[in-house]
Amino acid sequence: MPSRRVVGAAAVLLATLLLAAALVSARTHRSLSAQLDAHLATDWTPAANELFAADLTITPGLRLDRHDLAEWLATLAYRERDRARGSGEFAIEPNAITLIEHQGPYAGRTVRVVFEPDPDGRDHVAAIEVPPSGYTETLRLEGRLLSARPESGRRKHQIVPLRTIPRPVVLAVLAAEDHRFFAHPGIDGLRIAAAAVTNLTGNHPYLVGASTLTQQLVKNALLTTDQTLTRKLHEQALALLLERRLTKTRILELYLNEVYLGQYGSFAIHGVAEGARALFGKDLHNLSLGEAATMAGIIQAPQRNAPARHPERAGERRNAVLLAMVDLDFITPDAAMSAAREPLGAIAGQSDLDAPYFADFVGGQLEAMLDGRLAGVQVATTLDVRLQRLAETAVDEGLTRIANLAPAASDATAQAALVAVDPRNGAIRAMVGGHAYHQSQFNRAERAFRQPGSIIKPFVYLAALERARYDRDVTFTASSQIDDTPTTFTDGGRPWRPSNFGSVYDGPITARLALARSRNVAAVKVAALAGFSEVADLWARASGGEAPPPYPSLALGAFEVTPLEVAAAYAVIANGGQRVPIHAIARVSQGGRAIQVPADRPRRVVAADSAFVVTQMLRSTFEEGTAVSARRQGFLDIAAGKTGTTNDLRDAWFVGFTPTLLTVVWVGHDDSRPLRLTGGEAALPIWTDFMQGAREGSGTRDFEAPPGITWARIDPMSGRLATPRCPHPVTEVYRDGTAPTESCVLH
Repeated sequence: MPSRRVVGAAAVLLATLLLAAALVSARTHRSLSAQLDAHLATDWTPAANELFAADLTITPGLRLDRHDLAEWLATLAYRERDRARGSGEFAIEPNAITLIEHQGPYAGRTVRVVFEPDPDGRDHVAAIEVPPSGYTETLRLEGRLLSARPESGRRKHQIVPLRTIPRPVVLAVLAAEDHRFFAHPGIDGLRIAAAAVTNLTGNHPYLVGASTLTQQLVKNALLTTDQTLTRKLHEQALALLLERRLTKTRILELYLNEVYLGQYGSFAIHGVAEGARALFGKDLHNLSLGEAATMAGIIQAPQRNAPARHPERAGERRNAVLLAMVDLDFITPDAAMSAAREPLGAIAGQSDLDAPYFADFVGGQLEAMLDGRLAGVQVATTLDVRLQRLAETAVDEGLTRIANLAPAASDATAQAALVAVDPRNGAIRAMVGGHAYHQSQFNRAERAFRQPGSIIKPFVYLAALERARYDRDVTFTASSQIDDTPTTFTDGGRPWRPSNFGSVYDGPITARLALARSRNVAAVKVAALAGFSEVADLWARASGGEAPPPYPSLALGAFEVTPLEVAAAYAVIANGGQRVPIHAIARVSQGGRAIQVPADRPRRVVAADSAFVVTQMLRSTFEEGTAVSARRQGFLDIAAGKTGTTNDLRDAWFVGFTPTLLTVVWVGHDDSRPLRLTGGEAALPIWTDFMQGAREGSGTRDFEAPPGITWARIDPMSGRLATPRCPHPVTEVYRDGTAPTESCVLH
């Protein structure tokens, strides 16, 4: 039994606090009322901008894991059941997922996605059944929510109505934080007295609090965290005022949407809906009882009790919440026992699974488009979540592979960036800005300026083809002979003697082979033929960046670019010479009303036939150039590409594209120390892993030739028309009227 002294102290404390709350001066009362009313006028919670991924289109042959599809359905508020019986439900089977669509062409009907493993054990879609006897070639699911962020501040915050929050979540929070919520007027005298006694007599390592949900809500929104009596009295007064203005259910809804649930990366997680995603990678509706209790249990100290970092403490808090729910008759003892046996199931680094670098990029584009004028908009983005997952996996595994090469590679942690775009329209389909967003929010895809090295070379050859178009004194084709021998040039008024990688020289070599083998001396000679200023200007017009200095070293990439600029430039080649704006936003709306956003118009940079010739030249990179290892890794699609390696092996690049997907990979160190690996060794394997998964099940397409293209059979050594005596003739591509007319004299 507590002593009379303790009981008396508690009674005095309770009386003092209640009296102080009741006797707040009229002036303070008016000030607090005005502060509260001003906050209520904004609807309490700042409207968040919601970013949605592109629709998921499922077709037979698509590489897609059953669990990834289940996660997608969960984020669309489909409910997992042992058997799908009603609209918006799905069930996972050993080799299939059955769902009942809640919208779309099959709304209310059962659809069964059947999977089968490939030789490596990875799932791909075998068929899409529409029972009882039908099939379909396409199932389209709406874009899932990527991120919900207020207009300002780094927080993730998804607002959901109280009626949609599962009952176990509500009951768990009430049991953990304020089980008398519906009985008190905003402050709870009984809890204040009990807390006072516990703090005076108990052995807790921390003080027990007595704040109600209403007090927590006003404190977090309107007050500082100062531990003073004045702040506490203001908190209590505001709680009493709020309960007079809003219903209990509205206050509970606000609390459940505002409650702070921890820091994930650089973002504060607010609200139970975002908490379910961050803690467990699940939609709120699919939380188990144990997960609901875990989330409620961490509210007191989210960082200290985070289940991914402190599973023991999180488990203790979960079990305490479950016990409280039993004591309050919210759940049965059997249900609590079953929930307590659940593995915690928490995930670490969930923020990285929501394409955070891409979301930041979209935020920047949105702010520029709307000039900060609108909040609470819904943004349909261009991101393909399936490709994004493949990109993140390829980057993570690629960097792990590079780290395992130490000390041959480097003794420091390398970084990487990957950008995948549809070259036909410039839509960004995947973006990785670094290895771990929670460690560094610096988006290397957008903001890392690094030397491009040899990936500039296709634009050297493209500039030469364009020069030959309008200058009759210049002749240049894919089979033109270039003297690849050591040569001294003048660069900035000084003699400059570039060397080929490994000091390997070919002597006379066709332009195609010189590009495929990435010969430096040949590239500088072609740049001189085209004009260094013309090469610099072409790069600027294609990439959207600034024109580099027109020196001979330009031909070897002695200037700085970003991976996004590289993607924009190469999209010009892949898209037949036309520049399309690289973009991440497809549509913007607010309250169901479409909002017009400014967009750049496509514009022609080079002739379609010149772009096609360079594309065909870049195909040789995979067949006999610096990317032949991609074929050995099993990438067999028709593709064009180019490796890039800078001086001292500091930066490694690979850019490659099919007719429908272009991907840029950069690997290096943030501090520019040498990576000690080439583009083919560091960047190409990441590109290959990603593209194999991205293209799987999509079928093979060839590049479509524009009008004005001619093919001729030539001898690759002489660059002239092949004769029956030529041992290894090849078919070469030309702009009409530029094919050789003389026959080979070497054989």
